[in-house]
Amino acid sequence: MIVRPRPNWFRMLLIVRGSVLPAILPQLLIYLAFAVIVTLLHGRIFVWKVSLTFVPFSLIGLTLAIFLGFRNNTSYARYWEARVLWGELLNDTRSLARQSLTLIDGSTQSRVFVHRLIAFVHALRHQLRGTDPGADLQRWLSESERASLQGARYKPSAILLMAGEWLREQRQKGLLAAPLAQAMEVHMGHLSDALGGCERIASTPIPFTYAVIIHRTVYVYCLLLPFGLVDSIGAMTPVIVTFIAYTFFALEALSSEIEEPFGTEPNDLPLDAMAEGIQTTLLELLGERDLPAAPKPVNYVLT
Repeated sequence: MIVRPRPNWFRMLLIVRGSVLPAILPQLLIYLAFAVIVTLLHGRIFVWKVSLTFVPFSLIGLTLAIFLGFRNNTSYARYWEARVLWGELLNDTRSLARQSLTLIDGSTQSRVFVHRLIAFVHALRHQLRGTDPGADLQRWLSESERASLQGARYKPSAILLMAGEWLREQRQKGLLAAPLAQAMEVHMGHLSDALGGCERIASTPIPFTYAVIIHRTVYVYCLLLPFGLVDSIGAMTPVIVTFIAYTFFALEALSSEIEEPFGTEPNDLPLDAMAEGIQTTLLELLGERDLPAAPKPVNYVLT
């Protein structure tokens, strides 16, 4: 995620880091060169004059804008839902940690439960990004707990089960009254819901056909655009074509980037930082004060 102060209006025009310009720059240069060639040839291909006006481009451009708007709205909805789910993870793990410390009579094992919650958050982060959770699980789970996870395909779900088993043990020992156990199970259910919601977003992309339609339309539209403008605006054709191409290419690239919010692109969610934040607040509830500083962005990017 890009984290930086908003610059003034002039610097905003020149910013490259944090924008999608590096990703689309090769295409822009190709279309700029093509527009220059069309302008120099006055819209001719060999001896054939391509007679186009701006009228069809106005009609197609309106339709294309609607499609791009739909794609961007859908991608941002997925991005924002993912952020809300991780906000729920923070709230529910914090509530469970507090309840384990205040509602269970005489228990000295709340640290085990809280560590399992931390391990759950890190395991979910790794599952969503397809990385190895081994190092994080070693920090927060005992050897026997890690052994029970061997072969588990969905480790966050298995760790959540282990946290639920801890609650059952406290109830069976008479340390946790049944109504209070039910209240804690509500938050456990919310964690399960957040887990399922994140898995749904990660495993269900926007239908591929939308990307194909928009991609083809954008590139063909910008390819034909110089022929429709050269007779009207002459030497300014390459400038206008490049500007319009930048707008369409950038919108397409941005929607494609935030469509998968759990990735590692600059505009994706900072799962590492959010998991560390949840870890820190839970350890603080346990009474620990020697805690690491909050993650800081590197080159304005927070991962």
